[in-house]
Amino acid sequence: MARYIPRLPMIRTLLPVIALFLLVGVNANADQFDAALAHAGRTAGDLKRDATEHPAELLRLADIKPGMRVVDLLGGSGYYSELLSYLVGENGKVTLINNAAYDHWNTGLQARLAGKRLSNVEHETRDLNHMQLPDESVDAVLLIKVYHDLYWVNDPDGRWPKIDAGSVLDQLARALKPNGTVLLVDHSAKPGSGITSVDKLHRIDESYAIRDFESHGFKIVRRSNILRRPDDQRDQLTYEGPMVGKTDRFVLVFRKDT
Repeated sequence: MARYIPRLPMIRTLLPVIALFLLVGVNANADQFDAALAHAGRTAGDLKRDATEHPAELLRLADIKPGMRVVDLLGGSGYYSELLSYLVGENGKVTLINNAAYDHWNTGLQARLAGKRLSNVEHETRDLNHMQLPDESVDAVLLIKVYHDLYWVNDPDGRWPKIDAGSVLDQLARALKPNGTVLLVDHSAKPGSGITSVDKLHRIDESYAIRDFESHGFKIVRRSNILRRPDDQRDQLTYEGPMVGKTDRFVLVFRKDT
């Protein structure tokens, strides 16, 4: 019996499918979150950061879907906002909110958004005490390694404003739709330390964070150990020096308690 040999036009048709398969790998569980990481145009810096951030796992845990309205609070230079842009799609929207200090410290944001390359991402500079988010307008909020900054007061540069953390959480609760979620990731402080490590180490106690969110109308629905580092003694600064990318971080998902 003669073998069937595919015609050249058919092979050309299959090439894009084969290329996509190779791009996301042979993992049968590859999904839209893996595809977001493999999206063309991501910077070398972002690709390097993926190894320590595990963003696909985190955004999968937050259950980000096409069409969602998401706030990336103190999103800095927009690393997560770009991934969110691909995930929510053209019918969704990402609002990256920085205050003036975060805009000053994250100069890469302008290049990321230049030429409207992320057309569904809007950057806004706001006073966190008065964000003016419309009620029940947001599906999800990301607070990635910045929640502790709501309690930070000892800024030697004098750029950081005093923030009412309780007001911020209340504003987020009002802005979230029923069953809206918050993805919270932060550097772990020693158990029982509350907010006492914020100024010196930029860390916060996980149990304090849980109580804080629960007292403002949220309930914890998921957690992950993906960013745990048992070797971290939780006694060193997080954002510079030997602990960069090596801190123990807690990962929590809260839902607005309706």
